[in-house]
Formats: sequence, structure tokens, C-alpha cells
Amino acid sequence: MIAAALVVICSGLMFWYNHEPELFDPIERARLHAQAHDHADVVGTTTTSALLEVVDGMLHKRGGYLSNDIMPPWVFLDNVPNWEFGVLTQVRDLARIMRNDFSRSQTQSAEDPDLSQADPLFHYSNDRWLLPATEGKYQEGMEYLESYLIRLADPKQPDAQFYARADNLSEWLGLVQKRLGSLSQRLSASVGQRRLNTDLAGDAAARQSTVTAPEVDVKTPWLEIDDVFYESRGSTWALIHFLKAMDVDFHSVLRKKNALISFRQIIRELESTQEPLRSPMVLNGSKYGIFSNHSLVMANYISRANAAIIDLRFLLQQG
Repeated sequence: MIAAALVVICSGLMFWYNHEPELFDPIERARLHAQAHDHADVVGTTTTSALLEVVDGMLHKRGGYLSNDIMPPWVFLDNVPNWEFGVLTQVRDLARIMRNDFSRSQTQSAEDPDLSQADPLFHYSNDRWLLPATEGKYQEGMEYLESYLIRLADPKQPDAQFYARADNLSEWLGLVQKRLGSLSQRLSASVGQRRLNTDLAGDAAARQSTVTAPEVDVKTPWLEIDDVFYESRGSTWALIHFLKAMDVDFHSVLRKKNALISFRQIIRELESTQEPLRSPMVLNGSKYGIFSNHSLVMANYISRANAAIIDLRFLLQQG
């Protein structure tokens, strides 16, 4: 009887904790943050605030941070931990770009002291439960981001800067492009495909470490299909907020390049990845079969967004 009750309780908790946070308005959050901390709204504060809010949402959503939990029922959940890893990947990328590019005027300029501390903290192991636990390190990273944000808005501290330039935005988008390309490939491989090996295409002088077959079979293992799907959901969830924030901070750059509509279309495509999954599980039907293939639907939206990013980077790199 007790065992049955425990099973019921664990099942209920698993259902309750298997939850993805809703999208929020990063511009409104940035405004509220500025009011709460009595600082000015200057270039870079919206993007930095969005990064803070995304990390906070990952850590303090319903059930908290689950990737390093080892006790039941949390240990039996894998959808949300994969979602968290997708979010974390985008957080790490943006934190590093802010450290290396957004906050520096040139390659020979000094790193911002707060961002140089925050960046490695977000690269701490995502599943460590022994002290120092993962949550503590990410929370510490947020504190350094908060310090940078306060300094950024303080005219008495001009050493803290955010340079909203076309080359900086293009640098970050190049990294996003690679992340989305990888996710799209892994999602598309849910049904399996025999592909031509194009690793060295386009460069007659290119070489690689070891010889590979001219054709390769690409297929995501059956047990990993839902993992890739939820990682993609988390990654695109974070990206939507970052892009909306950069629409504010890089507005003049995008307008000058006549790229505002292209930029906002990327957001529109990614928002489609956040539609509710009206199925108890991620279905993996064949390409044209009776049942849906949720991975292929997700791959479609991500591929369209990625194609738009390629076009946008071309616009940004023009004079």
C-alpha cells in the first residue's frame, strides 16, 4: 500500500515538474530591472538584463534546476534537463561573446573584469550535485553580470561598455548559426538518411585527419530523439529572448543596414518552435507516414531561422 502511494506521489511530482517556462518580454523585464535598481537605460542594458533573466528562469522555474538532481522523482525526468542544457548552451555562448566582443572596442583592449569572471562560471559542469553545486556557480555568475549591468549604466564608470556594432552582432550570429545548424541536422536525422560526405567540399587543398567514407548513414538513436527535441526547445527559447533584446540594443545598426525586418523574421520563425506539444510524447513517424514526426517539424522552423541568419549576416557584413 505504501509502495503504491509512493508511486502515485512520484508520478504526480514528475508530471508537475515536467514543465517549460513560458516566454517573457525581455524589454519589459529590462525596464523593471532599471526601475528596481535605479539605473539608466543605456545601450547594452536590455541584452544584459535578458541574459540575467534567462539564467534566472532556468534556475528558478517550477521545480528549480533539475540537471544535477539524483533523487527520485527528479532523477527520472530527462525532458527538462535537456531543455536546461539547450538554454545553458545559448547562455554560455552569449556570455563569452559579451566578454570577448560586445564589451571590448578592439582586440587589444582589456577584458571587462566582471564579464571575465562570469563567463567561466557559466561553463561550470551542468550536472554537479556535490559542493560546490552547479546552481551556486551559476548564481555567482549572475552576480557578476549584475555588477556589470550596474556599472554599464553608471556614467561615472566609463570602463564598462557595450559596443553595439555590426561586426559584433555578426560574430554572435555566426555562433548561433552553427548551433542551429547542428540542432537541425540532429533533428532531421530522427528518420535516418544516407548522405554524401561533403566535409571537404569547396576547397581542393583541404585535408582532414583520417579518411572517411564517401557516403555516411546518419541517424539519431531512438532513445535520444526526445532529448534532442527538448534541447532544441530550450536553445530556441533562450534565443528568442536574446534576439528581442538585441532588437533594442542594435536597433540603429539594423535599421542602417535595412535589416530590421529580416532580424524580426528570425524571431518569428523561432517563436513557432515554442508551440505547445499536444502529445504525451515526442512522436517519430516516418517522413510521409500516418503519424507525425515532431523532430522534423522542429527542424523545419530551425532551418528557416538559420537560413535567415545567413542572409542577415551577409547584410551586416556589407559596407
